Amino acid sequence: MPVPVPVPQQRDVPAAETSHGGDLTVLVIEDDPAGSITGPELSAAAGTRVRIRTARNLTEAGRLLTDDVDCILLDLALPVPAGSAGAAPGAEHRPEPAPGRADELAVLTHVLRIAPLHAVLVLTAQDDTELAAEAVRVGAQDYLFRGELDARVLSRAIRYAVERKRADIAQHQLTESGLRAQENARLERGLLPTPLLEGSDLSFAARYRPGRSRALLGGDFYDTVRTPDGTVHAMIGDVCGHGPDEAALGVELRIAWRALTLAGLCGDQLLSTLQQVLEHERQSEEIFATLCTVDIAPDGRRAGLCLAGHPAPLLARHGRPARLLPYEDGGPALGLLPRARWPRRQVELGGEWSLMMYTDGLIEGRVSAGSSQRLGQDGMVAMVNSRLEQGLTGEDLLEAAVAEVRERHGGELTDDVAVLLLGRDPERIRRRGRSASRPGPVSTAPAAAPAASAQRPPLYGP
Repeated sequence: MPVPVPVPQQRDVPAAETSHGGDLTVLVIEDDPAGSITGPELSAAAGTRVRIRTARNLTEAGRLLTDDVDCILLDLALPVPAGSAGAAPGAEHRPEPAPGRADELAVLTHVLRIAPLHAVLVLTAQDDTELAAEAVRVGAQDYLFRGELDARVLSRAIRYAVERKRADIAQHQLTESGLRAQENARLERGLLPTPLLEGSDLSFAARYRPGRSRALLGGDFYDTVRTPDGTVHAMIGDVCGHGPDEAALGVELRIAWRALTLAGLCGDQLLSTLQQVLEHERQSEEIFATLCTVDIAPDGRRAGLCLAGHPAPLLARHGRPARLLPYEDGGPALGLLPRARWPRRQVELGGEWSLMMYTDGLIEGRVSAGSSQRLGQDGMVAMVNSRLEQGLTGEDLLEAAVAEVRERHGGELTDDVAVLLLGRDPERIRRRGRSASRPGPVSTAPAAAPAASAQRPPLYGP
């Protein structure tokens, strides 16, 4: 009965990285009793000192193939015993031998299966260069001819094979990391909100910048929806922390807010339910989230405001300086007090206005590079008023405001930043009404689907 060849346990760290100092350990697998290589090690005079282990068959090699082995020197003429078939991690990434070469390279493919993280050198006859080249294509790092072995050539080939295997593994890991990063970026971008403002007369603009390096999504979150009664609901929030767990929790809270809003909840009832969601989904009881919600009446002239430990919005009316909305009646952040309440305050907006909602990343930047003083809400109000005096509105206003905060800070902000701007312009509404009432040419073409009134806002990147 054939004895199966054991498959040694492989670590996730390449064997080339386990060598100590300049010494290397090589496992020679060949069935010649005399052996192509004699002695326990190659002389240091030939280069790096190389310790030699020998195995006469694959069964013995399986016992000697430990993590301190850096390279395998394999005789391609060695037979493969029965019962040696089987796959190992990484086998699916290697090319198959060319037609007609599978039997000649069977021992190599077996060794590559049981030792996917080790460098492999193959020994072959001098007159069979095609087989040697095919062995390298299948997965060996290099080849040597039996008749040309000497200490210097072997030492150099071993060092080259070890370094090439290390480079191959690093390149493979880099490629996989890049693919994961692309997949994560697509996932994060898909989790950003798309405002639902179909049929609304209000304008909308937003900027979003996560504090995490190379991330698209942070712990800040926002959303805007219009319900069937014509009310426009807007929300902005901030989960404490900056990691992926906080970003995931922010997405959960945003989706829950949208669902609850579309279901008809508002004010204290909505925030109480959101707190329950946060308490069930957070990783630690120390995690909390601040939130600001507004619900703008269908006529656009008044709004309800709820604050849960969040900075108050900034309101700019036509012909007047921008000012912060009242925040004395706000409640605590979500997740701090089990039976908290969040009163809803009525706010008069007027006929023409802009309402800016933001997270604290916008106001915690420094007033200048090297200064310890923060911009704060008063500094932000003065900055926005200066931009309004220049005639900036909408996207231009947000772009200029975020750029100025970064410039004052002296570089990239360390916290997440989310800013959204809602506005009502009666003149724009009248122009739209006249355009809609003007008769146009009759067309026999099929009616096109209505365009969305708001799309996912662009990310604000460096």
